[in-house]
Amino acid sequence: MDDAVVVPGGAFGPGAGMLMYAPLVAERRGATIHRHHWSALPEDVLDPTIEAWVRGEIAPLLDVVTGRPLLIGKSLGTNAAGVAAERGLPAIWLTPLLTLPWVVDAISRATAPVLLIGGTADQWWDGAVARRLSAHVLEVVGADHGMLVSGPAIDSISVLGQVITAIDDFLDIAG
Repeated sequence: MDDAVVVPGGAFGPGAGMLMYAPLVAERRGATIHRHHWSALPEDVLDPTIEAWVRGEIAPLLDVVTGRPLLIGKSLGTNAAGVAAERGLPAIWLTPLLTLPWVVDAISRATAPVLLIGGTADQWWDGAVARRLSAHVLEVVGADHGMLVSGPAIDSISVLGQVITAIDDFLDIAG
């Protein structure tokens, strides 16, 4: 893997939260990181047309990135799963929107390895669907859409450690 493309969620940019740390694993393995910034945020992220909008945002970047890049997407960014499937790209989907049928359908078409990461307290996560879609799943009990758990802050920091370990292990096989 020479490159990794970071596709942000809707609330924060491509360098905040988990998207600050997740690409670091690929970078430490020699990948060049490309962080996409949305041109604007759509009004309705739950409308099926959002998939085409995300495609329009991400495809131009993928067209100029060399080789077979790894996609790393969070939440809204998981609407890029169709592009990943079409181009045969490996992907890491952080808190994917597994309650949206078009996202599930796109991930189901993947031909390259896919890592799905989510928590049981996330309304957009469905662990059974995740395990059906991929052999590579990290499900954190009690984690919400931000992968935060209740209790002391150190518990949520521990979750970040689990996420980074899962990504590192995934990249060993997705390469």
